[in-house]
Amino acid sequence: PAATSGSTGGAAAIKVGMAYDVGGRGDQSFNDAAAAGLDKAAKELGISSKEASAANGEAESAREERLQQLIDAGYTNIVAVGFAYADSVKKVAATNKNVKFALVDSTGAQGANIENITFAEHEGSFLVGAAAALKSKTGKIGFVGGVEMDLIKKFEAGYTAGAKAVNPNIKVSVKYLTQPPDMSGFGSVDKGKLAAEGMYQDGADVVYHAAGGSGGGVFTAAKAAGKWAIGVDSDQAASPSLASVKDVIITSMLKKVDVGVYDFIKSVKDGTFKSGEKVFNLKSNGVGYSTTGGQVDDIKAKLDDLKQQIVDGKITVPTKP
Repeated sequence: PAATSGSTGGAAAIKVGMAYDVGGRGDQSFNDAAAAGLDKAAKELGISSKEASAANGEAESAREERLQQLIDAGYTNIVAVGFAYADSVKKVAATNKNVKFALVDSTGAQGANIENITFAEHEGSFLVGAAAALKSKTGKIGFVGGVEMDLIKKFEAGYTAGAKAVNPNIKVSVKYLTQPPDMSGFGSVDKGKLAAEGMYQDGADVVYHAAGGSGGGVFTAAKAAGKWAIGVDSDQAASPSLASVKDVIITSMLKKVDVGVYDFIKSVKDGTFKSGEKVFNLKSNGVGYSTTGGQVDDIKAKLDDLKQQIVDGKITVPTKP
């Protein structure tokens, strides 16, 4: 049986099944942001939960089975963490009409029982791109993407636009670790390290990653080179398992998957669940940047001014490089 939290007075606790993407709970990034939302719901809403994780390079059928197993075990509110679950959610939701699904990062499966939780990653990335350009002394910065696909290109597009808004002449190196359908770029520390090392050797002094678990390698490379890095999804400088490299992390682009997950669970509990797309952007504080470590204190006013211009519609951030 899953780790179960207490139910609220006599009423049966809501049962939530959490299906993580590759890397699972403990990746210090994307999946952990989702896990934080589940943990908060367990503490505050008295739900019980069961968790399962995707394996690298698994077949589509394995994703479908994972969702169905959670449902068969009685966990009839499912959070599918990551776009890779789109096809399996589409199938499983169609045959389990009484089950409510939250699909993170994709509108690829839609239905009366599916909420699509999406984020304006390009807007948050614009702000950390501006931070990178303001902190760079060499006029060269880098971007390491996990897998070359439209979702991760949103991070790249925003980052480059933000950097160029501050310094039109900045040079941005871009490297993707793998090409679809190979998703291992989100869990290859060595590849992340190698890509960042190349950029630092080439004169870049700040590298931003949108590469999930591979980001650990980027931070290690930054530390060794005596240069800067920027984290993603979670506040990575605050992650206990990244304590040894936190001093090289200027900021992290916060993608508040925890808020999306918690809101979904709360809506189920309150009986206010709504299907369809829910976008978390700068305006709703669904994305942002972290200030842990105090490295952006001197430029915070500038970043907040740029944020306000995006919220007010004065700056439109591109979604494609």
